[in-house]
Amino acid sequence: MGEPAFTFQTAGRISFGRGVRASAAHDISSLGSKVCLVRGQSVPWVEVLAEELSALGCTTTQIMCRAEPDISVVEAALAKIRATRVEVVVAVGGGSVIDLGKALAALAPGKGPLMDHLEGVGKGLPLQAPPLPFVAVPTTAGTGSEVTKNAVIGVPQSGRKVSLRDDRMLPRLAIVDPDLMDGAPQSVTLASGLDALVQVIEPYLSNRSNLITDALCRDAIPNAAHALARLVEGEDRQARDDMAFASLCGGIALANAGLGAVHGLAGAIGGRTGAPHGLICGRLLGGVLQANRDELTRLNHETARFSEVTDHLSSALGVTTPIDATAWAGMLDAWGLARLGRWITPDICLKTIAQDAAASSSMRANPCLLSQAVLVRVVQAAM
Repeated sequence: MGEPAFTFQTAGRISFGRGVRASAAHDISSLGSKVCLVRGQSVPWVEVLAEELSALGCTTTQIMCRAEPDISVVEAALAKIRATRVEVVVAVGGGSVIDLGKALAALAPGKGPLMDHLEGVGKGLPLQAPPLPFVAVPTTAGTGSEVTKNAVIGVPQSGRKVSLRDDRMLPRLAIVDPDLMDGAPQSVTLASGLDALVQVIEPYLSNRSNLITDALCRDAIPNAAHALARLVEGEDRQARDDMAFASLCGGIALANAGLGAVHGLAGAIGGRTGAPHGLICGRLLGGVLQANRDELTRLNHETARFSEVTDHLSSALGVTTPIDATAWAGMLDAWGLARLGRWITPDICLKTIAQDAAASSSMRANPCLLSQAVLVRVVQAAM
């Protein structure tokens, strides 16, 4: 019997390694001379890139991304870049910056309202026209957004974060240079690293996993876990490299195999509270792993992959027994990661969060169906 059929997509080209950013300006200029440069506030190299693009005859329109993008931010930036007839979009920064850049590249050629294309809260319509060429240069190891086909957008009026998604949104070029990630603040390193870890675990356990995503995740899970444990102790060049590669693998895997209940809940919680995405994912991971394993056991389904994952976590964290939800929460406490109770106030309805999570696109790839009551208990345990 042959292996199950599957399809696989990723960025048009990936450049990975220290120093690969040196060719960024040349590569970008080959895609167009009118460049939209989406950036964060803390990466000095962006100025170097802008100067190099100018020397190659390019004009740049800079868009500053100061927080996770929502509808108003995207629409304001769209108006600006449409007026300058941008030809290529480049994003240099963390996941929020790359999501904003990806959304702008996707929407700039069209004319319809953004809500027409959003999942869950909008019509989910396909893009009206092919996106502009998009180049992603991540400066944190976390979301893997440099190789995904969606952009996460906040919808404040609905209290949710949802995706703008289209296969054509995969970046034309991803430039992953760990030099740009060295020295990131400890809080950023921990939150983004937890996101990277979750994003190689969930595709591996997904009901849509395939041979290629399995191959990527099987090595990336222990590498990400060990790298995160080393980075919690202090700056580590090799750990930065390992985490950057794990994040890249997670982005490739989730774009092809999907995610699960951690991200389904994270979108609902983040949209209502503004809590950092990676922190939410880290806090939910232990409870979701346990809930999925318990339900699969009840259904007499295979759970060997869950044993693999918990064994890897135990090894990385230096414990001799398979790590469970309680032990994982205790480790996060020891690392100084805040609990979700800091953001989930008494006026926030956990049943509504569970309902929104159950309806999310991420939940469709979860290895089993979790009841809303179980989802509520997972959130309560993380508070």
